[in-house]
Amino acid sequence: MRKLLVSPSPHIHGNESTRKIMRDVLIALTPSLLVSIYFFGFSAIQLVVVGALTCVGVEYFIQKYLMKIEPTVDDLSAAVTGVLLALNLPPSAPWWLMLIGSIVAIGVAKMTFGGLGHNIFNPALVGRVFLLVSFPVMMTDWSIPTSWFREGIDAATGATPLSIVKEGLSRGETLETILAAHPDLSYIEMLFIKTGGSVGEVSALALILGFIYLLVRKVVRPHIPVTILLTIALVSGIFWMIDPTQYTDPLFNILTGGVLLGSIFMATDYVTSPMTTKGMVIFGVGIGLITVLIRYFGAYPEGISFAILIMNSVVPLINKYIKPNRFGKEVKHG
Repeated sequence: MRKLLVSPSPHIHGNESTRKIMRDVLIALTPSLLVSIYFFGFSAIQLVVVGALTCVGVEYFIQKYLMKIEPTVDDLSAAVTGVLLALNLPPSAPWWLMLIGSIVAIGVAKMTFGGLGHNIFNPALVGRVFLLVSFPVMMTDWSIPTSWFREGIDAATGATPLSIVKEGLSRGETLETILAAHPDLSYIEMLFIKTGGSVGEVSALALILGFIYLLVRKVVRPHIPVTILLTIALVSGIFWMIDPTQYTDPLFNILTGGVLLGSIFMATDYVTSPMTTKGMVIFGVGIGLITVLIRYFGAYPEGISFAILIMNSVVPLINKYIKPNRFGKEVKHG
């Protein structure tokens, strides 16, 4: 039996619900999903379907038979986790890898803490990082599967721009040499079409369209994504000005990898992000800074997933020490 929660007035009511919010997130992910299906065909569909069904199934089973409560899978939060996890996997990932990641995302990262509203870490990112650590070869296999719409790209190497640059620099090459050898790494290509990378990283433009939709629907506030992007641009810009032969420029860092996918759809998660505007800015600065440091000095070419999870762990402290003004408290101006 659930406890009756009693709180003092004022009580503010709204017509928002978890289901409506999650539905809008799914709609915002649709452009990216459609582009990924165009490039990767059945592989992208398979990952998304397996992820969504597994996440919903695992959550239903745990709530129904282990927690003995009424299942809440109709709020679509589990489905969103499955779709986001699928978009964070390489297009060549087998279905069973998606299955394992979904079980970890829901069973460990979400339901272990008590379900929606109680988890500390973003479930989709926990699933992705678990797979990256457990199956590093499969999680870094960027070969491009056959698409129904684009022929002749089966088994093509879809190495990500970040991995190409990382490997080139490790061999002692300069950025100018690396980029000259890969003319496809233009900003136009990275903005519209980027076949190398995770399923959801194909088109930066598709992700930006989703972000605009979320802003119009007022599902997310711009503070976290904008702060992340500005921080990445500022920090990478400083390194780039110091030595442009070894450090990539700000625009390259924003358009490559999972920065847009992570900052728009994962860092803005209501449960695992700060409540206040000032807290959101601190949260975004931390993610942006850690992302650049991992990219430049870490073993992995990408860093946004680790950065978000690290800052997720700091959110309770941010919420504790940075609190909004109490209702009715007089605010001094000037």
